[in-house]
Amino acid sequence: MPIPDMAARGQAKLSRKAAQMSSSWSAARTRMTQHYGIVGFGPTRVGNYNAGISAATHRSDPNKWATNWAAKMAE
Repeated sequence: MPIPDMAARGQAKLSRKAAQMSSSWSAARTRMTQHYGIVGFGPTRVGNYNAGISAATHRSDPNKWATNWAAKMAE
């Protein structure tokens, strides 16, 4: 199968799963912050991480993925 066809299949799959991936990422925020806090970093680093996770949003860009994947496979 040619690279452009494989990229199109992967892009379609990512497009179908994008909403579920974002939902799963949002649901994992609590686990991310809890587990990072257990690692042993100091309060400043943990606070900065927690603030970043709280402000962040997950996004998928199937077009960007397809372009980058095809370029990497062509190397």
